[in-house]
Parts: sequence; C-alpha cells; structure tokens
Amino acid sequence: MHAATMTSERLQRLRRVLADGKPHSTRDIARRSHVLAISACVAELRANGAEIVCERLRVGDRWVFFYTMLKGPASE
Repeated sequence: MHAATMTSERLQRLRRVLADGKPHSTRDIARRSHVLAISACVAELRANGAEIVCERLRVGDRWVFFYTMLKGPASE
C-alpha cells in the first residue's frame, strides 16, 4: 500500500476526530471528518505509526464498527 503522509489534509481531519482517544463509529467519523473510506484512511494512519483499534459491536439489530486511537501517528 502507498500511504499518504501526515501532510494530507484528509488524514489530518481523521486524526483530529480520533485524537480524543474515545471510540468513534464509522458514521460519526464520516460526518465529522468528511472522510468516507474510513478503513482505508485508518490503514494509512497506521502506516504512519498510529495505533488504532477497531471493534465491532451490536447496536440494536445491526453491527457498528468503532475506531479508537491509542497512540497518534509518528509525526506527532
């Protein structure tokens, strides 16, 4: 994979959403960061040194994915 660097505005927007260390659903991330390819962007943040966990939880009658950043990218 060819990951973007942390100068990417798209990755910066995603990083800002996840920076609080709290779990965020894919819908929440998309609405707050204006990024739609969440899993691909998370992979790029990971390639830049971030530690991000993904958890699938049952919410009502559907599955929802939540991302939590444990450690920011290397440039931080």
